[in-house]
Amino acid sequence: MQPEQYDAWYQTERGAWIGGIEYRLLDRLLTPHSGETVLDVGCGTGYFTRCFSASAAVGWTVGADIDLAKAHYAAARGKAAYLVADAQRLPFADRSFDLVISVTALCFMRDARRALHEMLRVARRRVALGLLNRHSLLWLSKGRQGGRGAYRGAHWHTRREVDHLFAALPARNLSLRTAVMLPGGGRLARWAEPALQRAAPCCGAFLVAAADVVPKSH
Repeated sequence: MQPEQYDAWYQTERGAWIGGIEYRLLDRLLTPHSGETVLDVGCGTGYFTRCFSASAAVGWTVGADIDLAKAHYAAARGKAAYLVADAQRLPFADRSFDLVISVTALCFMRDARRALHEMLRVARRRVALGLLNRHSLLWLSKGRQGGRGAYRGAHWHTRREVDHLFAALPARNLSLRTAVMLPGGGRLARWAEPALQRAAPCCGAFLVAAADVVPKSH
């Protein structure tokens, strides 16, 4: 899929609703402080990078992606700085950013734990991962047997897998939340989302794992 086609999905009614819910959940779990910096690892076409860049609480935002075409597309949209970089070998010094995020990119990486270790290395305060939730309606329709469409080849995480992903890494106070309970995005889905989040908080398609970075010992 071309970057223009991928990014255009966020302009559709369904895409705008899902993207908005996902951004608000990430923002709520990160709780950016005034002037903080954000790195978006595996930023793709830069949707979430732009969202955080537009936040009044964020100082400046950087997006990094290994795909040259997507990084160039994101850079052309402005509102943040972008570069081509491998998530498993980030070209930044330790503690370069206050907050580090990655939205579904780790679902397509062979060594997600190494990428998370790099994110924790370059973060000063907090990290957040947006993942695909195996225990969701979206997995039943799009994720089985290797996945379909944009989900082909993706790994869908369980909450237990997320615990193992963070185990023994320099992170603490891990929080797990989900959103997008009915992924169809129609009127019923939008109306029912708040109630379903309360009734079945673990079953949303979008699974966010956020944790504090453990400071280096002196």
